[in-house]
Amino acid sequence: MDRSTLRVTVEAAVVQGWERYIGEDGGFVGMTGFGASGAVPDLYRHFGITPDRVAEEARATL
Repeated sequence: MDRSTLRVTVEAAVVQGWERYIGEDGGFVGMTGFGASGAVPDLYRHFGITPDRVAEEARATL
């Protein structure tokens, strides 16, 4: 991947389908499975869908 292009996907679901857009070197922040229920803020924290995690994933792809 061209290192001048940084790709990180944030999805409140699984990565399925995003692979073709982010490529092998891209990052993904989202759920790792189905079936969880609860308040959105609680689920986001549980699955790491947070601004800090997005920034961490972006740094990791540099």
